[in-house]
Amino acid sequence: MRITFHGAAQTVTGSQHLLGINGKQILLDCGLYQGKRQEAITRNSTFKFEPAKVDALILSHSHIDHCGNIPSLVKKGFNGPVYATHATVDLCDYMLRDSANIQETDAEFLNRRAAKRHQPQNFEPLYSLADAQRALALFTDQPFSAPFEVAPGVQATFYEAGHILGAASIVLDIEEKGRQFRLAFSGDIGRFNIPILPDPVLLHDIDYAIMESTYGTTNHRPPEEAQAEFTALVKETIARRGKLIIPSFAVGRAQELVYELSRMVRAKTIPPIPVYVDSPLADRASTVFWAHVGMFDKEAQEFVRGDQTDDVFGFQSLRYVKSADESKALNDEKGPLVIISASGMCESGRIRHHLANNIGDPKNTILIVSWQAPETLGRQIADRLPEVRIFGETYKLKAQVATINGYSGHAGRDLLIRWATSLKPRVKKLFLVHGEPESLTAMTATLKEQGMEDVHAPQMQESVEV
Repeated sequence: MRITFHGAAQTVTGSQHLLGINGKQILLDCGLYQGKRQEAITRNSTFKFEPAKVDALILSHSHIDHCGNIPSLVKKGFNGPVYATHATVDLCDYMLRDSANIQETDAEFLNRRAAKRHQPQNFEPLYSLADAQRALALFTDQPFSAPFEVAPGVQATFYEAGHILGAASIVLDIEEKGRQFRLAFSGDIGRFNIPILPDPVLLHDIDYAIMESTYGTTNHRPPEEAQAEFTALVKETIARRGKLIIPSFAVGRAQELVYELSRMVRAKTIPPIPVYVDSPLADRASTVFWAHVGMFDKEAQEFVRGDQTDDVFGFQSLRYVKSADESKALNDEKGPLVIISASGMCESGRIRHHLANNIGDPKNTILIVSWQAPETLGRQIADRLPEVRIFGETYKLKAQVATINGYSGHAGRDLLIRWATSLKPRVKKLFLVHGEPESLTAMTATLKEQGMEDVHAPQMQESVEV
């Protein structure tokens, strides 16, 4: 078997790992690379392998850095099945359509601006809605904990990853040239005791593993501390009569934040101030969450059962913003209020308009609740640069900036170590991906100290035989 690491190698974005087994090619994830704008365009529009020769794709979950480039893969010739859990299929139905719409809308906006400036109008979307629809037609859902055949000699099984709704770790049972072995791909490992989601499953009896290492140097504060900090931040912004602007992943994080705000309002910890979720995708994703209430953890199910007046993702002072005109109208709204808007790294979508209109007011707060890729607008704000560029214009950062890492859906350092060492003593080789170099180096050293001798962090495009 040959593994080639085409994405999320020495970086935390663009997950994409190609397996060559028994003459077949199987792709694990096909995510969008997020980083410097021109570099992202180049990486996402070109593949270092022939998409038409890929036989199947197995998808760990519906975040854009794991699924977002599947329409490009199809556009370039891929026509095989895409295997995912039921909830992931449902979420991708919205996620990929929304991604295509955002790209088409952004290209149209940039071309209009170029026309006004008498500049060339040559901005094109990475892929179209039609490309996304062709990709979605290839999806097939599979349950957790039930093996299914992917290719001759290859069976796959999904296990709960605890990262977002439907997120899975993938185990492949492989028979190749008379030998049998098991390969695990962690996907994104979640955390224990976070709101809504069940805990991740720790895997055993694995020969080879590809493991994410996003937080290889950092442990998160307990979820309870993050909740308390979020509550305090909302109160402070209300006292200033400001706007709380939260760039958020539309799938997973947005629902978690709405869940927390719903609990605050029900407990009368905060007054019922207006809360706007300005992301059509987050709106639609919330309906998917409701369709899969049976997958919630015990606490969330009890909270839902105790909700006599409002549903947890639609309390009275909450509004889901539908149209672009409604979104623009929020510019004239006075605080205090909360705006949750995609995307999480501030590189596309309506969040950039909200930042442009609110970043210069010290009464406002910009809250960062997820990891921000280097060179993105979100990272620049998280790093509190005095000036940032949005839509080609320079804006002074005068708004308050806060970060809460306790809401991360990724395992912290200690849980990553626990996940990896649970593979002992059988595991022969562990590949570390989905991490920045500092995290990869630290995690490699730590796991070797734990007695895992063969730990390797591959380079981009590196190919390894096992």
